[in-house]
Order: sequence, then C-alpha cells, then structure tokens
Amino acid sequence: MHHGLPRRLRLLAMTDWEEMTEAKTNPKPKSGWLNILVDYGPLLVFLGVYKFYQPPETSTFGEIAAVIYGTIAFMIAAVAALVFSKFKFGHVSPMLILSTALIVGFGGLTIWLQDEKFIQIKPTAIYLLFGVLLIGGWLRGKALLQILLEAAFEGLNREGWLKLSRNWGVFFFFMAGLNEVLRMQLSFESWLWAKLWVFMPLSFLFTFTQIPMLLKHGLALAEKDEVIKDEPPTA
Repeated sequence: MHHGLPRRLRLLAMTDWEEMTEAKTNPKPKSGWLNILVDYGPLLVFLGVYKFYQPPETSTFGEIAAVIYGTIAFMIAAVAALVFSKFKFGHVSPMLILSTALIVGFGGLTIWLQDEKFIQIKPTAIYLLFGVLLIGGWLRGKALLQILLEAAFEGLNREGWLKLSRNWGVFFFFMAGLNEVLRMQLSFESWLWAKLWVFMPLSFLFTFTQIPMLLKHGLALAEKDEVIKDEPPTA
C-alpha cells in the first residue's frame, strides 16, 4: 500500500508514528503538588517540633533546646524529602541538592554552636547563591534555571527561559534582603511563622506573575500548572 509514496514521506510518517507511540507509552511525568510538599514539608516539620518543645518564655535554655530539636528534625526531613524526590521522580534537581546541603550545613552550625541565628541565615545564603547563579548565567546568555530545575516547560523558547532565569535571580536577591530585615526585627518564633505566611505566599504570587510572560514566549497553555509546581525551592 505504501509503495506509491516517496521514500522520504514514508520515513516521516514512520518517525511521527514512533514519536506518538513513545509519547503514549512514556508520557512526561507529572509531579502534581508533590514538589511543593518536598519544598515546604521540612519547614512544617521544623515548626511542629519547635512548637512541641517550646518552653515558657522565661526559659532561655529551653528555647535553645527547642531550636536544636527543631533543627535536627528539619535536617532529617530535608534529607528525607531529597530521598523521596529521587525515588518518586527518578532524579533530584541540582537546586534541591544545593538547598539540602545548605540546610544540613547551617543546621549543623546551629546545633554545634547552639545559636539559632545560623538556621535563620540559611535562607539568605540559599537566596544569594541562587541569585548569583541565575543572574550570572543570564549575563552570559545561559538560562541556568532550566538546568538547575531540570524542568522542561513545553513550547517555552530560549528567550523565555532567559527572562525567567533573570526574573527569579532578581526575586531571590529581594528575598535575601527581606529575610535579613525580618531576622533582625522579629523574634525567632515570629520569623518562623513569617517563613510560612510571608515567604511562601510571595513565592506563589511571584510565580503567577511570570505566567503571562511565559505564555508570550511559547509556553503551552496546558503547562501553566507545571510552572507553579516546578517553582524553585524557596523554603
């Protein structure tokens, strides 16, 4: 039946059929909201453990103990989230590896020196590191956010990835400054709650503001939810 078709046309038809079959048998994995749980789950664990061990306001030693217990739980939860990501999604993004390493590093300093400020400085270090990487990559014409996230938003062109990397880099610098202001102005517990009720909503709001730009640069409409689910780790 195909003998009357030109050879090139037959090859194209076969290639299209193979791509369609592969897409059906190996669909793009969808993370759902599990990425957000991996990002913010350890923070919720920290809050829960800290509140459980929180002593009366007059007990300075008890406060430090609560911070240490919370930090230990935070470190364990962060490593568990990384392992879960590996087994659930088959890989771990470089951003998650970097943020987990900083959590363990600054958490270790908090426990060793019994000083809560190190766990408070940890977000600033993460934000500055990601900000420098993304802005540095953008200045060199490289969309490092795509590499760091290992994300693939269908249809998004190179210019869109470059703009997204630049915008997230600027946002990370803003978050680093905000964390330092809140760290110096608020009590430790108030700062913890700010992580949940200030930083998380700001991250979601910023992500939503990027969608029109991404759609302009080719992002498929079906991928809008994936932009929210694949946002960089900000907890």
